[in-house]
Amino acid sequence: MSTAEETAGADAQPWGEVTPDAARRLLLAAVEAFAERGYHATTTRDIAGRAGMSPAALYIHYKTKEELLHRISRIGHEKVLQVLRSASRAEGSPTERLAGAVSSFVRWHAGGRTTARVVQYELDSLGPDARAEIRELRRQVDAEVRTIIEEGARTGEFDVIDVHGTTLAVLSLCVDVARWFKVDGPSTPDEVGALYADLVLRMVGARSAPEAQR
Repeated sequence: MSTAEETAGADAQPWGEVTPDAARRLLLAAVEAFAERGYHATTTRDIAGRAGMSPAALYIHYKTKEELLHRISRIGHEKVLQVLRSASRAEGSPTERLAGAVSSFVRWHAGGRTTARVVQYELDSLGPDARAEIRELRRQVDAEVRTIIEEGARTGEFDVIDVHGTTLAVLSLCVDVARWFKVDGPSTPDEVGALYADLVLRMVGARSAPEAQR
C-alpha cells in the first residue's frame, strides 16, 4: 500500500491543505523516504526522484529538506490533535471519552503508520524553532488525554495515583503502534484501536472497563 493510499485510510482528504499538486507530491515522497531511510540518510535528490521530478524542482516549493520535515510534522500533529479533541470533548463519562480518544488515536497511528512514524520519531531532526513549535503541539495532545484522566481520577471513576505518569504511559503505548503495525497483519486499525482502548481502561482502573467496550 502506498503512502497516499495509506493516509487516505486515516483522512478523507490526505494532505489536501498542501498545494499546488507538485508540492503535495514532493511532501508524499518525503514521507516515504524519511520513513524508509530516516531524515538524515535521505537527500533532496531521493525525494525529487520519488516524486518524478528534478532536484531543482524541489527548491521551487521547499527551501530546504528541513522545511519539508517541518511541514509534515506540523500538519501531522495538527491532524492528530484534531482527532483527539473530537473524541476527548465528546459527550459521555471519562471512561467513554478515554476509550474514544485512545481508539481514535491508535487508529490514526495504524491507518497512517508511515506518516505517523515520521511525525512521531523525527522530532530531533528539526531545528530549535521548528522543534519548539512541534513540542507545543505535543503538549496540547498530552493535555487532551491528561484532562480526561484527571477528571476520572477526581470523580473516583479511575484508580490513578500518578496522572502525569499514566498519561505518558498511555500516549507512549498508542504512539508505538506506528512502529509495528502492518497492513497485512492479523488485525485492522479498528481492531487494534478497540483492543488498546480496553487495555488503557484497565490501566487506569476504570470501573466496568470491559462493559465500556461493548
